[in-house]
Order: sequence, then C-alpha cells, then structure tokens
Amino acid sequence: TPMAAAESVRKRNKARSNGAETGPKGKREELGKWGRAWEVDWFSLAGVILLLCFAPFIVFFFIMTCDQYQCSVSHVLLDMYNGDASPLSIWSRAPSFTWTAAKIYASWVTFQVVLYMCVPDVTHKFLPGYVGGVQEGARTPAGLINKYEINGLQCWIITHVLWAANAYYFHWFSPTIIFDNWIPLLWCTNFLGYAVSTFAFIKAYLFPTNPEDCKFTGNVFYNYMMGIEFNPRIGKWFDFKLFFNGRPGIVAWTLINLSYAAKQQELYGHVTNSMILVNVLQAIYVVDFFWNEAWYLKTIDICHDHFGWYLGWGDCVWLPFLYTLQGLYLVYNPIQLSTPHAAGVLILGLSGYYIFRSANHQKDLFRRTEGNCKIWGRKPSYIECSYRSADGASHKSKLMTSGFWGVTRHMNYTGDLMGSLAYCLACGGQHLLPYFYIIYMTILLVHRCIRDEHRCSNKYSKDWKRYTDAVPQRLLPGIF
Repeated sequence: TPMAAAESVRKRNKARSNGAETGPKGKREELGKWGRAWEVDWFSLAGVILLLCFAPFIVFFFIMTCDQYQCSVSHVLLDMYNGDASPLSIWSRAPSFTWTAAKIYASWVTFQVVLYMCVPDVTHKFLPGYVGGVQEGARTPAGLINKYEINGLQCWIITHVLWAANAYYFHWFSPTIIFDNWIPLLWCTNFLGYAVSTFAFIKAYLFPTNPEDCKFTGNVFYNYMMGIEFNPRIGKWFDFKLFFNGRPGIVAWTLINLSYAAKQQELYGHVTNSMILVNVLQAIYVVDFFWNEAWYLKTIDICHDHFGWYLGWGDCVWLPFLYTLQGLYLVYNPIQLSTPHAAGVLILGLSGYYIFRSANHQKDLFRRTEGNCKIWGRKPSYIECSYRSADGASHKSKLMTSGFWGVTRHMNYTGDLMGSLAYCLACGGQHLLPYFYIIYMTILLVHRCIRDEHRCSNKYSKDWKRYTDAVPQRLLPGIF
C-alpha cells in the first residue's frame, strides 16, 4: 500500500542517517542522494524556522505600509520607534476578512482549476513554435518521468480575454475589484497557502503519489517547509507543483497589475508612464513563462524542489503580494517619469529579458538536439557527465560551456536580475519599498545558484569540478 511504501522509505532513510546501510541496498540509497537534502544542519533549520515565523509578517508589513503610510517604510519605522505606532495598532487598523473577498478568491481558484483540468490545450495547434499539450518532465531522483498537460498559455489568454470583455462590455464587476479587496484577499490567500501546504504534508505520510520520491529528514519543520513529496498529485493530472507554481499566482500577476492601473485611472484621471512600464515589462515576463511552460518542467522548481510550504504558501501569498509591489506603490505614489528615465528603464528591462530568454533558449536547444546545433554561429562545446538515479540506473548528461553558458554558469539569472531592477527603477528613488523586489531576487537567485550547484556537485561528482573549472564565474562575469 502507499502507506507501507512511505513507511519503508522513512525507515531506509533513518537507517542511512545512522550509518547503518551497507551492501547493494545502501548503495542504492547513496545513488539517489542528489536532489533535496536528506539531512538538515542547524543553520538550515534555523533559516527554515525564521522563514516560517517571519515571512507572513513581512508580507503583512509591506501591504500595511502602503495602506497606512503611503508605502513609506521609514515613516512606519519612525512611528514605531517614537511610540506613535506598534505592530498591534497597525494590526487593529487593518481591514479584516470579508466574505466578499472569500467568494472572489474561491471563484478565482475554482475557475483556474477548471481551466487547468478540463480544457485541454489547443493553442499549440495554431501558434507556431509554441509547445503545449501533454509533455514529459525531467527524470525524478527515483528514475520516473512524469507527464503534464501544458495549457498555461491558453488559461492565461482565456482569463485575460474575459477580463477585457468584462471591463469594456459586460461590466459584471469593476476592474479595480482586486485592489479594492486587496487586504481581505490577503487573509484568503493565506488560508489556501497554509491549507494546501498542510494537506501536502499529511498526504506524504498517508498516501504519497510516489513513495520512492519522498524525502523524510526526521525534522518536522524542514519537512513541512521544504516538502516531502516530489510530485504530489491528485488523480493522474492534477500536479500540485505545476498548478500552484503557474496558477493561480502567475496568471493573477498581470490581472493584479491591470487592477492597479485601473485604480490609478479612477483616482487621478490618468495612468502614469511608470505604471505602463511596470505592466508591460512584467507582462512580458509572465507571457514568456507560459509560452515556455514546457521548458519550465526542466527547471529547479520542478526538477529538484519538493512541494511544501515554501512552494504552496509562497505561490499563493508571497508571489502575488510581493511580486506586484511596484504597481501597488504607484497607486499610492503616481510617478510620471521623464522620457530619458522611462527609456532607460525600458532598455534595461528589455535587455535583461533578452539575456534571460536567449540563455534559456540556448540551453533548451542544446538539450533538445543533444549538442548537435549551433550556438553563436558555432558548434557548442560541452562537458559530458554521468550520474545514477535512485533505482541504480546510470545516465549521461551534457553541460554546455558555450554561448551565454560559457560566460557564467547562471547567465539566465543575470538577465532576470536586470529585469527585476528595471521594475524597481520605474518607481523612481523616493522610497525603499519598491526596491524590496530586487533585494529579494538577488538573495533568492544567489541562494539558488548555491543550492543548484550543491545538488549538481552531489549528482555529477568529479564531472562537476571539470565544469566549474571550465566556467569559473557563477553570476556576474569577472566578479562572482
């Protein structure tokens, strides 16, 4: 049974942690060591507990700072320092949960589930170059290859066509509906985030989708946050990671920005060029995500991260509320940028996107053709690596050292950071709050570099050392 299989995995992991495994079985477990951590050091555990405790308050702090202090972080901190405000007084002034917001959010999530599960993709049949429909993911640590229904772009298009139809024709609800219910929606998203994370945690113990891909560290906090199951599913097609990573948060991203723009129009009679820049640049990123959703199946979120609070709560709460801070800031602080400033932001954002997309395209092309292609006009160089999955099977992999991947080992992250900085610069320089995004993304992507390379070092062993010798820089050419 699934429960017995999960118990077997936990027992094998416990024996391995105690150094008790020997022989072929012990070897098999050692071969499956790549991926998320089996064991937790005290530093990682402290970080996990701090995030579990403080991440919800970080979101609350920024949203309340905009609602009560015009997005001025220094103002709220000064009030708290002088005794004019306290966390409790800020909490008492915050709008509370409303059933209106609950109905809006329940309808939204239900609609996205229906689009995800019940509307097979047809856009790949008439959009040249788009890959949709049923696609295979990467091999899991246990040696499995899952199949996914890729229909994110179609879901995004249907959602935004209906949004536009409502705004210009049906008028079922105001385009400002998201902003007008923003803080009550925060409570609703937290409820879903904690509910789905807790469900996934319990599911991993009672009825895991694939017990061989579960990882039990023996620490409940780490298991809850970083996840136990690798690919939890309900039925054949409802994949928790793919759904919550892409929908409902990322589909909502552009709708949230549109609602901010509508509120700016309502309050001031016009939409500023800074708001337009934020909407356009972030929409490019979102549409790119869904256009390349099949490629996303081969990224760290799907290939390595297990599904826990980090992804469940993060996708429901952290992403929609903190990734859209620039638009929220511009509702409270409408800024009309000078033409040179706006042009600079646009050039930086588009340049970052070009590097981000080109680097990812080069890697995808290299993988699809197994190196039989041209990168920057010549046949790409690479280092061939070998690794073993948990089932003991041997596999080969190639790590490219040409194109952007010969400049740094994570040039796609470099482009991502350039785009992130552009979003922030669109908000001017009067306040720190909109720059939280570039600070956060820098921490996130540097940490991802380190996490990814730690996994690759475990996975490829000496071959990884050969690769890092060939491409010594991680993120910034000549610097880091």
